[in-house]
Amino acid sequence: MLYFSKLRIITVIIFTLLLSYFALSNFFKFDDNLFNKNINLGLDLQGGSYLLLEIDNKPVVTQKLQSKILEFKKYFKDKNLILKNFSIDKNSIIFEVNSNDVEQVRKILDDDESEINPYFQQYKSHQFDFTEENNFFKLSFSRYGLVLLKNSSLDQAIEIVRRRVDEVGTNEPNILKRGNDRILVELPGLDNPDRIKSLLGKTANLTFQFITQKSEQSFGSEKLQFEDGLEEAIVSKRIILSGDNLVDAKPTMNSQTNETVVSFTLDRVGAKKFGKATSSGVGKRLAIVLDGKIISAPSVREPIIGGAGQISGNFTFQSATDLALLLRSGALPAPLNIIEERTVGPDLGQDSIDAGILSLIIGFALVVLFMIYKYKTFGFIANLALVTNLLLLIGVLTLFEATLTLPGIAGIILTVGMAVDANVLIFERIKEEIKNEKNLIIAFDSGYTKSRTTILDANVTTLIAAFILFFMGSGPVKGFSVTLGVGILTTLFSVYFIARLITSLYVIKNKDKERII
Repeated sequence: MLYFSKLRIITVIIFTLLLSYFALSNFFKFDDNLFNKNINLGLDLQGGSYLLLEIDNKPVVTQKLQSKILEFKKYFKDKNLILKNFSIDKNSIIFEVNSNDVEQVRKILDDDESEINPYFQQYKSHQFDFTEENNFFKLSFSRYGLVLLKNSSLDQAIEIVRRRVDEVGTNEPNILKRGNDRILVELPGLDNPDRIKSLLGKTANLTFQFITQKSEQSFGSEKLQFEDGLEEAIVSKRIILSGDNLVDAKPTMNSQTNETVVSFTLDRVGAKKFGKATSSGVGKRLAIVLDGKIISAPSVREPIIGGAGQISGNFTFQSATDLALLLRSGALPAPLNIIEERTVGPDLGQDSIDAGILSLIIGFALVVLFMIYKYKTFGFIANLALVTNLLLLIGVLTLFEATLTLPGIAGIILTVGMAVDANVLIFERIKEEIKNEKNLIIAFDSGYTKSRTTILDANVTTLIAAFILFFMGSGPVKGFSVTLGVGILTTLFSVYFIARLITSLYVIKNKDKERII
């Protein structure tokens, strides 16, 4: 029956008022501090920068193969099997095995329980595919081994990119995975992305290595350029310390030279390594290498055992701040290349907002006029529920601090049409019931009850589509699916709780009228 208990009425009113308060907080500034969340505007609405980054996985593959060689040597040595003549050629590991051990090595590599060449049950594939010819084994990453490596590298790169962007203080950045080798970075409100591009383009692989006294590079050394490109030095390949041992880094002023430097602090392991290396290397020059270029090469005058030090290199305060940020956030697993860049100005974003709001107002006004013309008082009730529905929708989006995009506005406009559609179905069903039922209360209750299945079927199928769009889509498609999905839920609430509550009060009060709809 058209009956609402007092508890249900109070619950509906409190829930509606609460979400309406959340919604109105986007348009009016309240003095209290109870709620300080707002809907965030997407890149297409407030302007900003869009960067599409591609990760270069070649260094990651090479590095993984080099570390795998060390694992192979240790593993097969423990098995008393001799492997020799290791080399890396075209992303493959090549090594030679004694003729007596070939079958045993093949069995180990092909075993589903192999420790050195793990088998992925879900992919039905080993990490490495291998071939054997004349006692020489050639191992290459399998298709799925390569996918796992790239996914791991991409996940790590996304985390590092997020740290760097957050350190800069960009407002509500959107950082998403695209495929298995690309990262999308949206920076709303940022119209000059040069600094971000500079930060994201650096791998920030920091190492400390001693400069040798040799005039030419040999097997254990390499020639590196200084950052200014004017000088070169022969540097030992032995890495004393890496950026992984850094705990903190920050720009400071050197009180003696009055220049900007980057002060760093090491963890316990790093401090021990650094102290031991500088104790035995007094008098030598220590090269501080960032991404293959020497930033500075100070001489070690005394052991550095405190776990802290400074990096100097003709820094401005901005460049020192950026270097400290890079060191704090960690090194990228591989270089990132910017393959697409777009900048949306705030004026264009404001035009999008104005166009979206105008279309919403026009659509809303036409729906309101049609409902009043078609259903009179009940049209007014439907319109009241429609306004409440919009407030509920905006309130839910505000509660979760959702990012509103132009497709999101389209989802809100679509919600307006779907909300009215439900009321139209109910009212038309009520008209059919009144023809066969003289009791208005029973007729109205039957109208709501018998139209419920049709309305639920229509909305649930649309909700399923919204879920699919959310999980399978990306970017603007997700924004549309979020507003559409939330709009369906608020529509059902406004129709079966708010509109039905107001309708029941009106019908009970006017049940003796001959014609009511």
